[in-house]
Amino acid sequence: MEQISNYTLERFQEGFLFLVDKPLNWSSFQAVNAIKWSVKKKFNIKKIKIGHAGTLDPLASGLLLICCGKMTKQIADFQGQAKTYTGTIRIGASTPSYDLETPIDQYYEIKHITEELIFQTKKQFAGIINQRPPLFSALKKEGKRLYEHARAGNQIAIPERKIEIHQFDIESIQNKERYIDLNFKIKCSKGTYIRSIAHDFGKALDSGAHLSGLRRTAIGTYGVDKALSPEKIKNLIASNRT
Repeated sequence: MEQISNYTLERFQEGFLFLVDKPLNWSSFQAVNAIKWSVKKKFNIKKIKIGHAGTLDPLASGLLLICCGKMTKQIADFQGQAKTYTGTIRIGASTPSYDLETPIDQYYEIKHITEELIFQTKKQFAGIINQRPPLFSALKKEGKRLYEHARAGNQIAIPERKIEIHQFDIESIQNKERYIDLNFKIKCSKGTYIRSIAHDFGKALDSGAHLSGLRRTAIGTYGVDKALSPEKIKNLIASNRT
């Protein structure tokens, strides 16, 4: 990434992989558009191929792989790689979106939940499991995104699908007056919704839960520790000396 300022337009067109640390409240599209606009402006061109390999929700931060030029041909390969996340599951309340995009719709009892029960329940979320994607997601059903159906109040049947949890570590448990916060690390297959894991974990505890924080730290062998913010990448492109 430190070589961006030395790259020519031809090098970007031949193929370049941007490791982006997407900020909270940015959409993946905004991150892609920021870099695309910067390349087009720097080299005074009308278009360039660019796209991302694996969407991150606005309420999640972390690693986003953005492919430029001929590297876009490898997007499917990057999307198929395992992804690693850290975050917080908040037990004791649920939301329709399974995260903080929508307000809490119900509170639940947590007095019966012990650390032993939490770690026993975690065993249900290992290996290949069935998962139902959230209604508030970008998957399509009957020609519309699921979140469009959700906002319209449509009742839609969402089929389960198989995903794989390679690793699920609970790194700390914080007991609060109304909630229990589980800070976790999860490594999982393509197509896994961490929001659904949070929701299903709450149900498995005979309670309710939602995702209150999420950060993607790795995609395959690529780590967020090597990534740069969109603003930093834009500045490097603008300072290109060629």
